[in-house]
Amino acid sequence: MKGKILLPLIFVATFAVSRIPGLLPLNFSAAYAFAFCAGVFFTGALAWALPLGVLLATDIALNLFYSSQGISVWDLPNLKGQLINYAAFAVLIWLGRSFKNRTSFVHLLGGGLLGAILFYLITNTASWLFNPFGNAEYTKNLAGWIIALTQGHAGFPPTWEFFRNTLLSGGLFTALFAVSQKLTAESPAEKKAGAREPQAEPEAEGEPEEAKA
Repeated sequence: MKGKILLPLIFVATFAVSRIPGLLPLNFSAAYAFAFCAGVFFTGALAWALPLGVLLATDIALNLFYSSQGISVWDLPNLKGQLINYAAFAVLIWLGRSFKNRTSFVHLLGGGLLGAILFYLITNTASWLFNPFGNAEYTKNLAGWIIALTQGHAGFPPTWEFFRNTLLSGGLFTALFAVSQKLTAESPAEKKAGAREPQAEPEAEGEPEEAKA
């Protein structure tokens, strides 16, 4: 019971803090690990609703904050980009669902890194393919795709730096979430606590003494 309540709170709190503007470098976020580990450790609808719901709530809050600073965030290209991000996060949750919550730490770390790589490839490939901002360098050929994966939009930091931060944060926060899960997991003694002891069946009346021996 402790882990069922505490673990989601740890996930949400860590993710929310990581989204405070200016606290972490660009693309260095707990979001990738949050989506992947939610798929691993949570069951049913919670595995999908928790990460996607928290992502939506924090995205709205961030958009309101940036809008108050005079930054245009409600325009159609930006909203399309956010929809692509949600699709990528859904893939990370699906990837996490293919792991078991008792998977070894090393395999979980590898899964978190794989999720970060998939997120980077999906979002940057979609940006190149749909080109919502009309970048002239995003030509529809191999050269344009490579530019999208390594350089990105002119006037912005190169996308390979985003990939570095995505990979590092994906590994780091996956490790933190995996450790949190181990620390909040119920011990064998806690699992047995409150379990009913088996009761002996009452002896039938008139049972012969030989049968009781």
